[in-house]
Formats: sequence, structure tokens, C-alpha cells
Amino acid sequence: MTLSLKARFRQPQIVLAPGVYDALTASLATDAGFEALYVSGASIAYTRLGGPDIGLVSMAEVAETITMIRDRVATPLIVDADTGYGNALNMQRTMRLFERAGANALQIEDQSFPKRCGHLADKGVIPAAEMVGKIKAATDARASDETLVIARTDAIAVEGFERALERAHLYAAAGADMLFVEAPGSSEELTRVVSELKGTLPLMANMVEGGRTPIRSTGALEDLGFSLVIFPGGIVRALARAAQDFYASLKTHGTTDPFRDRMFDFDQLNAVIGTPAMIAAGKAYEGSL
Repeated sequence: MTLSLKARFRQPQIVLAPGVYDALTASLATDAGFEALYVSGASIAYTRLGGPDIGLVSMAEVAETITMIRDRVATPLIVDADTGYGNALNMQRTMRLFERAGANALQIEDQSFPKRCGHLADKGVIPAAEMVGKIKAATDARASDETLVIARTDAIAVEGFERALERAHLYAAAGADMLFVEAPGSSEELTRVVSELKGTLPLMANMVEGGRTPIRSTGALEDLGFSLVIFPGGIVRALARAAQDFYASLKTHGTTDPFRDRMFDFDQLNAVIGTPAMIAAGKAYEGSL
């Protein structure tokens, strides 16, 4: 039997959750063997809007994304719920909507508006007491105690490292299920997050290629004491580079032939997405009268 995320995070082994942003990336990540997926708000912004992660993606757009992913895969989904898209009442609506759509965990943050990617400059944070209220609102609104609330603080960049740790302790006391101190700026800060907070709640780390936190392997983060690591935007950075090369090659050569060794062909892609199996399933219902 598959463990719930709540039970899984009680185990010492870290969970590696890759970033996904649609049903295709979720199915590919599931096929690769990942036990949980991270529905990245940044990646949704990058792909659906073709723009930056600066709070432009709406609650409804994320809910629709969760619904489409859940229709394709059964893998547990950890969802970036930004700030809850408003105050405590908005947070409750977000919890209800995302949970019904298929989210297994909601990550919420204490940024003020306009919010932005945790590794961008010029962030702001709301008062800690307001975030405490949002955490309580989220836990009150969830239909199942198995749906986790991951409390993220962006206070390092705004109020300093010590204050970020203070906020994390407050969020734990408010009823969060996991703590996420965003964007430690050094290996020393990454280590201190664990030394100061381990034993309070499971801890989450965020690895952003080129971001403010030094990249560490999943194994190294497990050794430090983290329970969850996400690589949220890596897939978009990989696909964007590949797409840029593809379009440049097509424009130059007027054909996809020079790029074919870096592509699936028609049948290969259909095999990956399960077309033959789906057609066979549909035929089983034909002529059933």
C-alpha cells in the first residue's frame, strides 16, 4: 500500500519531488519513478503565460492544472499555492478548491503583494501574525488531515536569517505540517536551518539552478536532515533550452532532420503517452449492447 505523504515524511529517507506543470510532465515524471510531484507555480507562469514568476498566475489556473494532472496520474501532488491568493478567507477557498482537485499538500508563503519567485530580489513579507492566521485557516478548511500544509517563509531576504527562523517556529506552533525556509544564501545557512528547526517538523529544501541557495544533491540534503527537496523549475529550463535549439535548427535548415536524434518520432511519442492502450480501452466499449 502506498503511504500518504504525511506518513512518508515520518520516515528518515528524503522525498525528491521534481517540478511539473502539466499532465505530460507529470506523466513523464511518474514514469521515471518519482514518488511525489511538485506542481510549480513558477513553471506554470513560465509555460502558460510565457512570463516571469511574479504573482500573475491565478488560483483558478492552478486549480485547473491540478485537475488535469490528477486525471492523468495518481502520484501524490505537492502544490505551490503561493500566498493563498489573498487573506485567510481566500486561503480557505484555495484549500477547498485545490484539495478537491487532487492536491495532497499545499505550500503557502508569507510574502506580501505583489509576490514573486523566492529567488528574485525585492520581496516583501506580511506580518507573522497574519501568516499564522492563514495557516490556521488552511488547516481548518481542509477536508482531510492527510492533506498537508507546508508553511514557507521568505523572511531571510527581508528581515534576516534569525527572524526567518523565528517565523518558522511560529508557523509550526500554528499547525503547519512542514516548514520551508526559502532561499538560504549559503551552505552554512542551509545547515543552520536544519540545526535550528530539526525535530520541530519535517523540513523542505528548494533547489533552483542559478538561484540564491547552493545546489546540493538529494543525498546530501538527506544527510543534513531535510525530508523533502524540490527541483521546481528545472524541467522548464531544460525544455526551454531544447525548444530554443529546435526552433533555431528548423529556421536554419527548413527541416527537422538535423534534430531528429534529439526527438521522439510520431510512434515513439504515442507510445510514451499511452495512445495504443487508450485506443484499445475505447474499443472494449464498442458494440457492448
